[in-house]
Amino acid sequence: MQTQRPHALVRFIRYGWVPLLTLLLSACHFDMYNQPKIQTYEPSSFFADGRGSRPNVAGAVAVGKAQTDDYFATGLVDGVEGDRLPVELTRELLERGQAQYNIWCAVCHGEAGFGKSVIAQRGGIVPANFHQQRLREAPIGHLFNVMTVGVYRGDPAQGGYQSMYSYASRVSAEDRWAIAAYIRALQLSQNATPDDVPPDQRGNLGK
Repeated sequence: MQTQRPHALVRFIRYGWVPLLTLLLSACHFDMYNQPKIQTYEPSSFFADGRGSRPNVAGAVAVGKAQTDDYFATGLVDGVEGDRLPVELTRELLERGQAQYNIWCAVCHGEAGFGKSVIAQRGGIVPANFHQQRLREAPIGHLFNVMTVGVYRGDPAQGGYQSMYSYASRVSAEDRWAIAAYIRALQLSQNATPDDVPPDQRGNLGK
């Protein structure tokens, strides 16, 4: 005859787990949660400036955001926009630049870069046309720098305004360089000449 095993609760009590569980639960309390502390943005009489939240230590940078290459981070050389792409120009880079351009830039500048878009038609702004002579001749560091700091029209103190905000917090430096490289490819696609075609492929023109 098979002996019936005790119910799980009976076995739990039989082996003394109830006293142990009671002991463990008695250690759960909220002293640390309820301890005196300063909440975000609350004032504090402890510090001379009266603020509870403390400013960042001078020179502190976020993890992974240290700038070891000034040109890569700014597009500037001694304050002047450079004309060098600081990453290797590859098909993968241009494809990444195209994808990021279509996400962040095409909404205003248009997919072909002529500044024609729904935002341009309805937003009351005039996005830059990348195919104008000024931007075709601008160094690639200019394209990167504009994405990094934005564009201001006049002095804000005298009625000027920011017509394009900075994308530095939205788009990584790597992707900003990829976008700049892709804009150069867009410019070349719309302003190419037969001399830009490799000699061994010029016979295919017009076919």
